[in-house]
Amino acid sequence: MPPPFPTATTATSHLALLFLLSSSSSLFFLYKSIRLRCKPSPATGPARTTIPTLLYASATGTSKTLAARLSARLTAHGGVLVSAADATSFDPDDLPSVPLLLLLVPTHDGGAPPPSAAFLARWLEESAADFRAGALLLSGLRFAVFGVGSRAYGETFNAAARSFSRWLRALGAVEVVPLGEGDVDGGDLEAVFEEWSGKVLRVVKGEELNEGVEGESDGLDELELEGEESDVDDEEEAVSGEIDMEDIAGKAPARRQNGKVEGGLTNGGQNSVKEMVTPIIRTSLEKQGYKILGSHSGVKICRWTKSQLRGRGGCYKHSFYGIESHRCMEATPSLACANKCVFCWRHHTNPVGKSWKWKMDDPLDIVNAAIDQHTKMVKQMKGVPGVKPEKLEEGLSPRHCALSLVGEPIMYPEINALVDELHRRHISTFLVTNAQFPEKIKMLKPITQLYVSVDAATKESLKAVDRPLFSDFWERFLDSLKFLHEKDQRTVYRLTLVKGWNAEEIDAYAKLLNLGQPDFIEIKGVTYCGSSATSKLTMENVPWHSDVKEFSEVLASKSGGVYEVACEHAHSCCVLLAKVDKFKINGKWYTWIDYDRYHELVISGKPFKSQDYMAVTPSWAVYGAEEGGFDPDQSRFKKERRHRTAALKG
Repeated sequence: MPPPFPTATTATSHLALLFLLSSSSSLFFLYKSIRLRCKPSPATGPARTTIPTLLYASATGTSKTLAARLSARLTAHGGVLVSAADATSFDPDDLPSVPLLLLLVPTHDGGAPPPSAAFLARWLEESAADFRAGALLLSGLRFAVFGVGSRAYGETFNAAARSFSRWLRALGAVEVVPLGEGDVDGGDLEAVFEEWSGKVLRVVKGEELNEGVEGESDGLDELELEGEESDVDDEEEAVSGEIDMEDIAGKAPARRQNGKVEGGLTNGGQNSVKEMVTPIIRTSLEKQGYKILGSHSGVKICRWTKSQLRGRGGCYKHSFYGIESHRCMEATPSLACANKCVFCWRHHTNPVGKSWKWKMDDPLDIVNAAIDQHTKMVKQMKGVPGVKPEKLEEGLSPRHCALSLVGEPIMYPEINALVDELHRRHISTFLVTNAQFPEKIKMLKPITQLYVSVDAATKESLKAVDRPLFSDFWERFLDSLKFLHEKDQRTVYRLTLVKGWNAEEIDAYAKLLNLGQPDFIEIKGVTYCGSSATSKLTMENVPWHSDVKEFSEVLASKSGGVYEVACEHAHSCCVLLAKVDKFKINGKWYTWIDYDRYHELVISGKPFKSQDYMAVTPSWAVYGAEEGGFDPDQSRFKKERRHRTAALKG
């Protein structure tokens, strides 16, 4: 009597016989079917405990951390030793011998699984689509899937997790726990994962769920994956190793007392609306030095603020526009953003969103809290070697606010009221927008200087560099440039050059100049922020200052004389182009700002233009000057290899 399944020898002969009759694809699936059916089936029948195979696929560390948490819980309370493993180390051919599969997976580009789960996904997808594999191929397998995603991405929310669930069920596997779908930006990740892992624990212990998950499709079989695309990760972009287990479990210290929020902000009676900053996001940003204000704002002291407190030079904005870096406050009223740029300094630890959907703090409270936290950080510089007492005293009264810390400041619904409050205190405003909210630009009140990030010059490269959430990102980008042109105050294109990504698009950049006709064009080399699972950038993508200068000179020449290279700051690898007819008078550049005059114009309430508050640029800041944009009144310090500091007069 023949054996119920072919032996290894029989399988080999079958393959040889069918070689001339089958395509390579057919042979692959035939071999897979024979090999899988030859594997021993898992033990059947009730068991008190089941040892699961726990796999994670993680692009940024969140799924890996959740898997470690589940592993610890199952080991401590399930009576079995469970270890979490990366999906890349798992052989799909071993699936028939796995009694229980637990899979934690985020959604990657356009609804696809992350690279670490790509092979497993392809194996399951192709098997489920091949009629020869059959619906009983994985009939001995039980499984549970948890997805880490964000509803901000619309129809691709947890698409990868849903696909894994659908493929496994199509191959006969039994889903013993309903699909868990965590929303990292919605704030429910901890609660949903806690509930899902509790059900998994009951399964491992051999308890019945009585939820009728077996045989139910939940409508996922008909799920269409051709929804809105976005070349970004749905997974919470947490810096690996920086999230405490207590924070993920929702055990972070309470931030509210007597109805008030840390930083002096109140709830505003919006108890039914979720907060933007989840415990995971808060912990990650705080460990990077950010002070979180209320439920959606932040402030951080800049290294250039510290530098000028010690008389060691200011940032490029000091060279280009006369900002006093030691009196500059870097803040944002919105930690959320609609992009996940490849060069993000925050490694995408901030939330994402296409519209405002969170609790909203009062603009007056945000300004008060920001100044309070900023001055506290400045006070902490007291006693630091080199800090000058007179500069420290001045630093306690900020006179400039860079609304460009993180996220998209212009998303905040009360941005105009916030700007008014800053101006009322004679604090200048420099706001940067990522060019995805054109209507917000149109409605924005006059500010000291308005920036639009022009990170790429073509639709394809903008999608690759900024990784936007919006499907109509290019149209939004172009409209933003058009509305920028309508502003009477100082406007800027900010270009961040990334070698191999956008630095070669100089002709396309030149074509965009007529669209927004900005007063200035800042061209800066990308800053390398270290390795990250969220970015493929390396030091090879960082241009030299000479590269930035060459790019700037060529772009100026392509403008037909409309723009000339005006200033540079060699330390920041940054160059400034300015409109000749506005800011070059009798051979002298006037790129600096008369801040007292600006506030007089604001108080007057009358219309005014960018030329009305310009000031002459000092010779040391002009392009080509020997100082390279370094203020000669400052002292330049360079560290030697042995960490000894040598002072060189600028």
